[in-house]
Amino acid sequence: MDQRHPDGQFDPVMQPIEHAHGLSNRHYVDPQWFEVEKDALFFDTWAAVGFSKDVPAKGDAKPLEFLGQPLVIIRGRDGKVRVFQNICRHRGMILVGEPKRISGAIRCPYHSWCYDLDGSLKATPHVGGPGRNAHAAIDRGSLGLIEIRSHVWRDVIFVNMSGEAPPFETVHEKALERWKEFEHPLFHSGDDSSFELKVATNWKLAVENYCESYHLPWVHPGLNSYSRLEDHYHIEEPGAFSGQGTLVYRQLEGENGQVFEDAPDLGEKWATAAEYISLFPNLLLGVHRNHSFAILLEPTSLESTVEHVEIYYHAQSALDEAYAGLRARNAAQWKTVFEEDIFVVEGMQRGRHAMRFDGGRFSPVMDNPTHMFHRWVAARLAP
Repeated sequence: MDQRHPDGQFDPVMQPIEHAHGLSNRHYVDPQWFEVEKDALFFDTWAAVGFSKDVPAKGDAKPLEFLGQPLVIIRGRDGKVRVFQNICRHRGMILVGEPKRISGAIRCPYHSWCYDLDGSLKATPHVGGPGRNAHAAIDRGSLGLIEIRSHVWRDVIFVNMSGEAPPFETVHEKALERWKEFEHPLFHSGDDSSFELKVATNWKLAVENYCESYHLPWVHPGLNSYSRLEDHYHIEEPGAFSGQGTLVYRQLEGENGQVFEDAPDLGEKWATAAEYISLFPNLLLGVHRNHSFAILLEPTSLESTVEHVEIYYHAQSALDEAYAGLRARNAAQWKTVFEEDIFVVEGMQRGRHAMRFDGGRFSPVMDNPTHMFHRWVAARLAP
């Protein structure tokens, strides 16, 4: 039987929430399913792989490995961010070994084949023999770097590895519409607004935990002291994203009441509201009147995940030295909140090794966003 489509195994997940079970243990502890999910949940969709802030200038290049795939992000001479397979078309040698600024060509360290920043093959030294830099059998026009379909939204770089997904704007039309008031430049201050958390869990549990507010009173008592469970609401968009919002967002204040400047032209809702969504498969986003954040989930193995956290501001003034202390406090506050979740997702991961666990049940009132994510996974894996 096809490993990807065993008959009926997803039926309990696809039931209405009152009767549904969660995904079975195999989706958290089985290496074979981890390989299957790479294609169905990541390579065939729009997955987050990086941030355009990391290649700020023309010629900047950043290599990365995404679920075993060697990629390189490059900002071209035209200012556009592109993603390529990080291999030479000659013998598959890795081209860019570390982040750097490329002033000339991308040169393969093996046989010196050279590529322009747009991926086009420009030089093939001695390919036809000593002193002969061309050969009729080597068509430079068809041997440029293999570009991976990519899209940038809210500074996050998404890729569609298979090249077969609908356009990003189509897949995430509802998210773009929901947060259209925040379609303004984002400002990142550097290291003081960036950190990583290494978590011993399958990436899906990080998504599931982020989706819901049910856990706030017990896991985030500080946050819950002013943004209570009853102040939250569900956000659900089948097949795309789910999450939660709060009606009570309290701005962080510095000495003398200092606050970060708001995004321009926001509606009245955002004076006190904030929203947090999981954009399937692996991006967690939060928006507030004066700052946003993105958490890119990098599955480094079946049972380990790196959370890449980046905090952005909606006004350039927030990058001034006068706000350095407030930025540090903001980053520290969010790091504390996200660290509070670690024991939960790691505990659930250990629990997924319990041989008689049936995937669990959902609260019909509180777990709707998490159930929606389970249904998304099941729908992509089932026939």
